Amino acid sequence: MIICLPGDGDDNDLLTMDVFTGGTETSSTVVEWVMSELMRNPKVMEKAQNEVREAMKGNMRVEESEICKLNYLNSIVKETLRLHPPAPLLIPRTCKETCQVLGYTIPAGTRVLTNVWAMGRNPQYWEDAEIFKPERFDNHAIDYKGQHFEFIPFGAGRRMCPGITFGMVNAELVLTNLLYYFDWKLPHGMKPQDLDMTEAFGISAHKKSKLCLLATPRYPLPHV
Repeated sequence: MIICLPGDGDDNDLLTMDVFTGGTETSSTVVEWVMSELMRNPKVMEKAQNEVREAMKGNMRVEESEICKLNYLNSIVKETLRLHPPAPLLIPRTCKETCQVLGYTIPAGTRVLTNVWAMGRNPQYWEDAEIFKPERFDNHAIDYKGQHFEFIPFGAGRRMCPGITFGMVNAELVLTNLLYYFDWKLPHGMKPQDLDMTEAFGISAHKKSKLCLLATPRYPLPHV
């Protein structure tokens, strides 16, 4: 896909380009990880589909304005971002002065990358850190908007991801449609525990092996 934006290449144009590219590549990565985790956890899938279909009952088309009602789906996306942040090494910073971190001397001018992937799996901050458990975010104040430093998939501070809202709406709208209109199963009699969850690193941390699923239409598709 090629995106052409008007302008003379100033900072505003570059920022707009970052929003579009970051909000599409990372959103598709998040969608793939969410669907992978749902297939590995059938009870979570069932609960998520029940929520979506109850909220959208009687609608032929999923409306973006209705997504705010899907609290459990939002928890699923948060839990996926905790375990599978699309940008695992995030928040590059430069030390202004020499400092000590965990016994190591970090000289002034050193470029430092934060390991967001490791922070999301740190048992010091997360109970059952390696287990996919969306319920941990139910009625919990912790969020991904940069105020809780154990969970910063979009970064923190004034240089955090500018496309956070665009990216989240992208992902949740796609997921709502997938869960509303289709039932899903693994191909060739594959069992949930057989699903390969190995990560491959590139522009984003996507699945090493592509996710292949069988979709069965559940509701009449909307007319377009």
